[in-house]
Parts: sequence; structure tokens; C-alpha cells
Amino acid sequence: VSLSPIPPSDMAPRLQLEKAAWRWAESVRPEDVGLEHIEAAYRVRLEPCVRGVCRRNCKGNPNCLVGIGEHIWLGEIDENTFHNIDDPNFERRKKNTFVGLTNLGATCYVNTFVQVWFLNMEFRQALYMYENAWSVAKAEECIQEDKEYEPQSICEQLQYLFALLQNSNRRYIDPSGFIKALGLDTGQQQDAQEFSKLLMSLLEDTLSKQINPDVKNIIQKQFCGQYAYVTICSQCSRESKLISKFYELELNIQGHKQLTDCISEFLKEEKLEGDNRYFCENCQSKQNATRRIRLLNLPPTLNLQLMRFVFDRQTGHKKKLNTYIGFSETLDMNPYVDRADGRFVYELSAVLIHRGVSAYSGHYIAHVKDQQSGEWYKFNDEEIERMEGKKLQLGIEEDLAEQSKTPARKPKCAKGIHCSRNAYMLVYKLKSSRTDAVTFEVPAFLQKLVELDNCKFEEWCVEMSEMRRESVDKGKAKHEEVKELYQRLPAGADGAYEFVPLEWLQKWLDESTPTKPMDNSKCLCFHGKLHPDKICTMKRISQGAADVLYDRYGGGPRLTADSLCKDCVVERCRVLRLKNQLNEDHKTISNLVKVTAESGEGFWVGKGSLRRWRQLAKEQLDQQEEELDQNDAFEEKRENDSELGFNEDILCEHGELCICESERKVITDEAWAKLKEYFPIAPEFRHDQESCSQCKVLEMEGEKHEALHKMMANKQKTALSNLFQDKNRPTGVNWPQETTELYVVSQFFVEEWRKFLRRPTKCSPVLSLGNSILLCPHGGLMFTFPNMTKEDSRLSLILPEEWEVIRKLFNVDHTVKITRTLVTAEDSTITTSYVSEPELCPECREGLLCQQQRDMREYTQATIYVHKVVDNKKVMKEAAPELNVSSSEPEDEKDDPRPEGETDPDFNQANGGAKRQKVSGHSYTSHQRQGIRRSTRHRKVRGEKALLVSANQTLKELKIQIMHAFSVAPFDQNLSLEGKVLNDDAATLGELGIIPESVIVLKADEPLAEYASMDDVMQGKWGGSFRLLSLGTWPGPFPLLCVEYLGLYYILYANLNAHLREH
Repeated sequence: VSLSPIPPSDMAPRLQLEKAAWRWAESVRPEDVGLEHIEAAYRVRLEPCVRGVCRRNCKGNPNCLVGIGEHIWLGEIDENTFHNIDDPNFERRKKNTFVGLTNLGATCYVNTFVQVWFLNMEFRQALYMYENAWSVAKAEECIQEDKEYEPQSICEQLQYLFALLQNSNRRYIDPSGFIKALGLDTGQQQDAQEFSKLLMSLLEDTLSKQINPDVKNIIQKQFCGQYAYVTICSQCSRESKLISKFYELELNIQGHKQLTDCISEFLKEEKLEGDNRYFCENCQSKQNATRRIRLLNLPPTLNLQLMRFVFDRQTGHKKKLNTYIGFSETLDMNPYVDRADGRFVYELSAVLIHRGVSAYSGHYIAHVKDQQSGEWYKFNDEEIERMEGKKLQLGIEEDLAEQSKTPARKPKCAKGIHCSRNAYMLVYKLKSSRTDAVTFEVPAFLQKLVELDNCKFEEWCVEMSEMRRESVDKGKAKHEEVKELYQRLPAGADGAYEFVPLEWLQKWLDESTPTKPMDNSKCLCFHGKLHPDKICTMKRISQGAADVLYDRYGGGPRLTADSLCKDCVVERCRVLRLKNQLNEDHKTISNLVKVTAESGEGFWVGKGSLRRWRQLAKEQLDQQEEELDQNDAFEEKRENDSELGFNEDILCEHGELCICESERKVITDEAWAKLKEYFPIAPEFRHDQESCSQCKVLEMEGEKHEALHKMMANKQKTALSNLFQDKNRPTGVNWPQETTELYVVSQFFVEEWRKFLRRPTKCSPVLSLGNSILLCPHGGLMFTFPNMTKEDSRLSLILPEEWEVIRKLFNVDHTVKITRTLVTAEDSTITTSYVSEPELCPECREGLLCQQQRDMREYTQATIYVHKVVDNKKVMKEAAPELNVSSSEPEDEKDDPRPEGETDPDFNQANGGAKRQKVSGHSYTSHQRQGIRRSTRHRKVRGEKALLVSANQTLKELKIQIMHAFSVAPFDQNLSLEGKVLNDDAATLGELGIIPESVIVLKADEPLAEYASMDDVMQGKWGGSFRLLSLGTWPGPFPLLCVEYLGLYYILYANLNAHLREH
């Protein structure tokens, strides 16, 4: 056999290299393996690869040292590649620029409002004058003790945030404190317009407690205007006026192209006619009238909300209107103001943008004009960009995140006019209110906090710069080391060499990971030398290079030329040769096992093992080839394997020869010797080996027991034939006339006894009757007679003659007896009374019932049913006496026609015609806590769906589940249980008496004719502004609000995620 190395031009893939390394084993016997065969197995003589010719590292060749990561070190290297630390100066604020805000996940909408308010000079100046003596003292304490300052109120958080935005050295700052004070979820995007209104209300409420009028009234002075709802009677021309305040005008944009059109529609006259007529106090009757809004006074800062996010009643969600709206940089509001004096001329100050097609996702940015410089800036979280030429440039912000199939064409805009389909809020400032030069003095304690933060930032910059310098120095030293050692790595054909792990070499050449000591323990075989199968993960290097690497990095054990394992190579050679001759030996052994063994010779072999010996041999050889690192690896695996090894099928449980001769046969000594080559540790039994003596004894005893059990079963079946066949059984209704006494046993006893009678050789006999489970700890009975006679009571009534037999056959612990007595009254009427022995224990019986009811109200992941009714259809329910299992009469649905236009998917189910069956039953357990048991499985009917619920979840959470199941919003759901209306959203299902298998009736409110007008109110068609009257308490920063609208008072549950839910 030729053992010459494979030339580079003939290099094969890894599998072919593996095959070539062991090709010699076909003609070399294991005992003839020499050094040349060992070196061939370890591929010592393979030619090394050349850089430029070999494109990637050859894992099958231990002499290939190309493509292991050396390319980044050979040649000149830019020092910036030696570290992954960004220049800290990049995080420094540039001169004459603003500071950005970090986006904490989904808080970009908050960042935009903060930047808009920060650039409102009057608001910022007033906020700096906000005073709180406790905060000043706390800040001084934090400065002295070098602690983190945490403002307490929202105003203090915003005040500190403004101070950082003004004087911080950072390019951007973290608004986590402000977000946390608001109680916002950083991962959930809220409604930006509702957030603006609610936060403005909270700021006004907090600032109103200040003594300084410039601070106390800043919200009113800057953002508050007045309008009047004017109603004019068409009959007497009487004018009714209701004056109200507003902080922003909500403008409907649907169907409009210009901002002025939206304002005109907001102020347009509306006719009140027909059912919507107005009650005139002068006429003392309902009259036709007109209603409109008159603007009385406008604030210096005019906020215009463009109602892009509207509520879609068909889907039950908000949607975004992506229509273009044109707006000018100068807005003359004098034509719209009542008795205007020409001073209401505004200039554009800010544009708030929402990029995205959905109301529930997207990104918020703001374009804000600096009042002092007149320049426009784009605020995009951490990034701030100054617009060129002091002009507003919306640019790419007008591209939607998702392109629609028919994109709207952007209209042409005149000079000074901008068109946007993403702007949702416009901020205008009075021209007269512009301040060209304003000096803001940050409060002294806040300035100290800002300076302290700037010092920490400078320290961080110095620390990062030092880390960069150290990384560069280490990188340069590593560069020189690699350039020197890589040239010394290749080992000569006849020179001293060692094997090192390829993974370690790659990490040594990887600058991003620190080099650890070399660990060769995972590459060792069972003999403590290099495993032949690990050669693909090793590289052969010169001993000189290995000495340097071990001196610098340590590790071991070292794998020199003496670490090539001859034992493993010999074993692999044996396995390969056996695998090659397996097919030939299969024919030989097949012929040998057909030969009858001569007298005095032969071995026992399992018939199953003979049928599967070839498969078992192949699996064992494959396993040995894969696990040569441990000599007994295959045996250990076989011990834990449920599949039997060769000849193990004739082993008994005691490890001896089994007694069943039909499962084994005798083969010749020659056939056994051939099989032993493949299975050297297989169990061996000569032909004269005796079977297991213990198994013989057990077999004889088993036959006796089976005969005894059969005899016992026949005797009991004959004595208690009616009980076994369940014939002529007494019940409460069918009481035998010939007796006044019946006995009680557990149904479990009867079922186990019947199992034994049917299969006496497979089942254990029933020897005792335990009635103690029917009694309480005091020895009293736990069940009344009516309960015992129910169909699913799990109790059986026994006749006296049967009881006598049972007492003789079984060991009875307690006797439970029922006695019937007939009493004739004076009017000849006959009444029946039942007396139990032992007597009923009322206390324990009541405790059992209470425990059952308590169990029903402490469930988790139980099933209830929600039945949707249409046109006031009702579902009748009958509660089971004990379990209160809800059900319904089948007659309710039998003759009801299918409602016209019914679209409930449950009406189309396969078993849609099935009716719910009447349920009546009881559940009985011992005095110990038992699981809840249902007497009958509930059957769903049309219009009904099953939900998984827990007793501790609230009714509000159940309504949300119902909304997903039936597409009915929670505020449109009317729920009832057994005629009782469920309306306490905060109550738990357990408190409301909803138990497993309950049927809840759902009646959905139909849309009202006035919904369209209601939507117009919600969207600002009638003005859309509410006057805040008081603040209550509500979880989170958004409270229960009491507001005034059109002279009426409403309670609003404010939620940033949803529409106005209840009023």
C-alpha cells in the first residue's frame, strides 16, 4: 500500500481526505500496524497549503495554516482597528447647537414635545422660576454627597431637563427620569395628541399652586384662548352664548386641502332642525336654530391639532389619514376672530411630524424654529439638524414608511406654503410676541447639578480616551508578535513538531477576544494521547513556535510526536476491517446457523438476535468508530439503551438463561466463534447450561396463583351475579318492596372488583372494602340519601342478601346502612322517611359543601361559555343543586329561526345544530379537599364560544377576551349570568359567582343613528375642546377627569391607547 502524501493539486474535500488517511487499513492487519500507518492516520506527511493558492483553511489537512485569521496582521494596519471604542469627542455637544434626547424605545413622541416646549422662550423662563424649597435642599445634599439627584414632581423633572438641554456638554441626554415620573411604558407608543392635552393639564394644575403670577398663570397666558358656542333661535333671533376656554384647536382634515379650509369648517354654522331642534327659553318651545363657534381671543402660542388619527368604528381601532394639507408660514387669524383688532397675525413656529401609515406605529420628529436666531432645526431624538437658509424643509419626512399601492401626488405649493401628509400638529406664534434676545438664567442649584453632570461627562471622555490608547498599544504589540511567530509556525517534513487546536490559533489571531491558555484536554483519547478523530480540529506547527506560545500563554498538555496513539489506530483498523468484511461474513454465518450442532457442542443464541445480528453488528461498529475515545463507551450507552444487545434477549431478570426454550436455539461452535468476533462481550451459554432456577420457582408459583385467582373470581361472580352484571339494582325511586334496608358501598370498590372478575390473571384481587371515605373524622355520614340516589353520586346501593355475601368475602371496615320507614298519617296519606346508620354529620356535610363551592371559586384556566344573543333572545339556564353548573333548555333554540343577517362564525360550525343538554347532578368528595368534578360535559350551541379564564381575573379582562372573540368593544357589551347583570369591571370572576362551565349571556349594543355626529364631536367638528374642571385619582399619570363640554359635565377615563370609552 502506498503511503505517499497527497500532492496539493490532488487535494480532496475533507471526507475524501479522511478516507485516504485510512485506505491502508484494507490490507494491513491490526497486529501489523507500524509508525508509517500511524503517521498516515494522523496525516503528518500531507503537503502544507500555500497562501494565495488555498482560498480558505483546509480542516482536513493539519499542515494547512492558511485562512486562520492571519491576513489582518500581515502588512500595515490602521491603528483604529485595534479597538472598538468610538471617539468620546463624538458624544460632545458642538458649538452653537442644541442638545438631543435619547429614544428609550418608543418615546420619540415625548421627545418632540419637550423640544417644542424648550424652544418656547416664555414657557422656559417661567419654568425656571418654579420654586420648591425642598428640591433646592435635596439638590444641595446630592451635590455635597455626590449622589444622583431625582426630582419628585413632573415640573421639577422638566425643569431639570430644560437646564440640561441648555447647558449640558453632552450631544444628547437621557430623559428617563421624566418618562418614569409620567409613568409611561417605554416600549409602547402612545397617542401623541392625547398626551399633549393631558400633560398640559397636569402642568397647569401643578404650576397653579405657585405664588409668582408669572409662573402660576404661564399656561393660561401662553396657550389659553377663548371661544363661544353661539346658538341663535330662528323664530325670535334670541342669541344664547356659552363661553369656554381652549388650549388647542382640533381641526378636521378629512376632505380638505388647506389649513384655512379646516379652520372655516371648524367655525361654520350648523342648523338645528327636526329631532335636533333647540329649546329656546324665550319661546319656551323647541325651535329651529343655528349654532356656531366664535373665536373671542387667541393665545400668543396657537396650537393647531390636525386630526389625522380618527376612530374607525368598523375595525374598532384608530386609523391615520394620510392626506396632504397645505399651511402657510404666516397665518392671519383676524378674519376668524370676533371683533378682531388686527393683532392676530401668526408665524409658523413648529411642525410636528408622524412618519408611518398606521396610528399605532411609526416615528415622531419635530421641526422647530429658534426664536432668537430665526433658524429652523429638525429634532430627531439624538440627532439634530440645522436647516440651510433659515427655511423650513420637510424633505424626506413626507415619505411614508410603507408605500401604498396608489401613492398620493404631492400638490404644488406656492412660495411660503408647505404641504404635508404627516404633520399632525402646527404651532404658531404671534409676531408681536417674538423675542429677539432673551437671557435665560438657570437656577443656581440646577446649574450646579448641570456642572456636576458635565464633570462626570468629561471624566468619562478621559477614561474612554485612555482605554483607546491602551487598546492601540496592545494592538501594536500583538501585530509585531504575530508577524514574527506566523513565519515560524510551519513544521518541516522531518523536523520536530507539536499539535495545537485550530480554535486556539484562530482566537490568538482575533483581536476582539483575549488569548487564554491552550487547553488540549478535549482532544485526548481514552489512553491520554491525541485522538485520531480530532485531527480535523488540530494544526501541526514547529516545536520552536510551540515553545514560544506555551511560554507566553501557558496551557497543556503538550501534544508532541509521542502523543500519536497507536492503540486507537489499531482499534480503528480492526473496526474498519470488520465493517469491510461484514457482507461476506453475513453469508457465512447464515449458512453456519442452518447446520445442526453435533452432540456435545453448541451455544444457545436468541432467535431475535440471530435475525438482527447484522444490523446490531453494523450499529456497534459505527458506534465504536465514533467513540474510540472511551473503550467502554458503547457498553455504557448500551446499558442505558432500552434496546437489547446481541444475545441479551435470552437473559432473564436475574441475568441467567431464560426458561422459555421457544425463544432460543443451539448453533455450532464455529458459528458462535464467528459471531464473537463482532460481539466479544455478548452473554454466552453452552448448550448444556441450565435455565434460571429462580425463574422456574416463580413460574410454578405463578401458575398456582393464577389458578387460585380464577377460582376466586368464579366464586364471587356466581355469588354476586346481579352486582357484577349491574342488573336489578335498587335506587331511591325503585326501592325493593321485600326489604326495608339497603347498604352503601363506594362505586370505586365496585369498579375495581369488576375489573378483577373480568381479568383474574391480569388484575390483583380485591380483598377489602373501605367505607371510611364516606365518613367524616367524627364517624358521621357525609351524604344524605337524596344525594346517594343520584345517577352520578359515585355510590352504590346493596341488597341485604348481597351484603351478607360481601361481609364473608371481603374485609369490611365500616357498615353504612339506609333504613326506609313508611308512616301513615291521619288523612291516610303515606309518607316515606329514610334514616342512615351512622347518622349524618351536619357540620362536616356543610363544610364539604362549602369546600366544594370554595374550590369552584379558586380555579385557574377553567372553561366558561359566552353566548351571544340577538334581538333580545334569551337562554334559559337551570343550575344543578350541588355544583350550580349552568346549562340551558334545548327548547329555547328548537323553534327559534336563525336571525336575519347573522354572521356569527359559530352558526356555520359542523355541529351547529347540536343542542345543549339539561344538566342535573352532584359531586361528592371526602372531607379532604378534592378536585372539582363535572357531572356532564357542556355542549356548545350556536352563537356560543368557550373561553379559558381564572377566578382572580377581573370582569374588565374578561370583556377584553370577549372583544377578541366576538369583535364587540367592551363599552358595547351587556353581560349577564342567570339573569343577573354583570357591570362591576373591577370585580373578579370568583366574586361575581362565575364558576367553571358557566354560561354568560352577551347582548351587544347596536350602533346608534347619532354615532356619526358623536364622531364629529370626538374629532373636533363642534370644537372638540374640553374644559378641565378637576382631577381625580387614576393609576398612572393620567387621571380621572371631570370636564365641561357644551355646558354639560362629563366624566372621562383618559387613556392614551384608546378612544374616549365612557362618559
